[in-house]
Amino acid sequence: MLWTVLKIALFLAVVAGLALGAQWLMDAGPGIRIAVADVEFNLGPVQAALAALVVLALLWLLLKLAGFLVASLRFINGDDTAISRYFERSRKRRGLEALTEGFVALASGEGDRAVVKGRKAEKLLENRTLSNLLIAQGAQSKGNRQLAEDYYRRLLEEDRTRFIGAQGLLGQMLDAGNDEKARKLAEKVLTLKPEHAPTQDTLLRLQNRAGDWPGARRTLAETKRTGRMPADVYRRRDAVLALQQAQALEAEGRSDAARDLALEANGSSPGLIPAAVMAARAQIARGNARAAAKVIKKAWRLQPHPELAQAFAEIEPDEDATARSRRFEKLLTLVEHDEAKLTRAELLIAAEDFPAARRAIGTLHETAPSQRVMTIMAAIERGEGSDDSVVRGWLARALTAPRGPRWVCDKCQHIHASWTAICENCDAFDTLSWRTPPDSSGPSASGSEMLPLIVGTPRDRASVSDPEHAVDMEPEPHPATPADVAPQPADKTAGETAPDDIARRAPGV
Repeated sequence: MLWTVLKIALFLAVVAGLALGAQWLMDAGPGIRIAVADVEFNLGPVQAALAALVVLALLWLLLKLAGFLVASLRFINGDDTAISRYFERSRKRRGLEALTEGFVALASGEGDRAVVKGRKAEKLLENRTLSNLLIAQGAQSKGNRQLAEDYYRRLLEEDRTRFIGAQGLLGQMLDAGNDEKARKLAEKVLTLKPEHAPTQDTLLRLQNRAGDWPGARRTLAETKRTGRMPADVYRRRDAVLALQQAQALEAEGRSDAARDLALEANGSSPGLIPAAVMAARAQIARGNARAAAKVIKKAWRLQPHPELAQAFAEIEPDEDATARSRRFEKLLTLVEHDEAKLTRAELLIAAEDFPAARRAIGTLHETAPSQRVMTIMAAIERGEGSDDSVVRGWLARALTAPRGPRWVCDKCQHIHASWTAICENCDAFDTLSWRTPPDSSGPSASGSEMLPLIVGTPRDRASVSDPEHAVDMEPEPHPATPADVAPQPADKTAGETAPDDIARRAPGV
């Protein structure tokens, strides 16, 4: 409001001043007399004022013409002038339009058009940073690796684009499958920007693939330092890498160093089953049976697993089946779990206590049927002297039963025969868990679901207590060995039990 009042007052003052000036000119005396040669001009006050304005306009126009002539001469001479700036602005405008169209084409997946527009922008613009990037990415999208590599190398020449150029070259090497050069380049890229998360992940994956476990542990530590990884996740993954390094050293014959790393991995992540098994065996090799049992019990509380039971059996390799069954009770009573029931049943089968084995396994054949459960039931039936048709019935059910818990990738659901740090299918790191895979199977093409009806029917549990079905003949003795209770040999899938393996554990087979 105040500014409006001021503007009105200023306008009125200007009008008043002009009116006063005009009145003064009208009241003034004789004007100006101008004599040129024999011609004389007498101008009144108003005419003199108008003549002065015309002269000033002519002088301004003359100066502009003189400036234009000077600018033209400088333009011809190659100097920067308004004319050159005009053409420069025109080139810049067309170059920016070409860049815009090129990046739009790149986003649309038109690599060829992006390269064409990038080359046009390269000719029109003095600063070729964006045009180099556009051509490099456009060439990469259309599969022209040589052109992409040339332009990514141009980006290395400037400090502000050196990281982008290195990232582009890294992608080129990964696409070409040159993992060794890609790994070395990724290490150099991280020196430019140590906190770059995608490069850290790429380098970690390449180091894992190459078996560079010490380097992978350094990269993982750097990832934690930048705050990208929680402390518990870091400890778990560092334990996985330490375990991989320990396995590599053991393969090289460096047992002492491998055992130290296995103990370190187990200390960082007690729930990592392969690390617990290797750490327990390291303690056994050093004569620390109590420490080995402590390691296994701690891991068993977190997740019971057949390999833990196998390592626990190795603590006392020469004990008989009855003593082993009693010793295992300290482990199996730590947590209620299906694995504890199965292991107890197998131990009792080895001790030839088949009724107790049947009580131990309970109703798992109904609530959690698996090949291992069915073969254990077959061994119990054989040990109790059941007909061959009954035993064959359980073994036939084992053929179509689920395979039970296995090492499954949480990312791609791929099933592995044994634990590994990197998924064999999707290359994901530390994604394997011991669980039952989703059952995607339907009826078999061969109709094997009818096998139990063809070869025999499993005996009802109630018939065990029926005196009419009591076994008349004592089974032949079958001495148990430590291998009898080992969950699986090394060459079989962890957690699986072949029908013949369990059947052979029962006496009389």
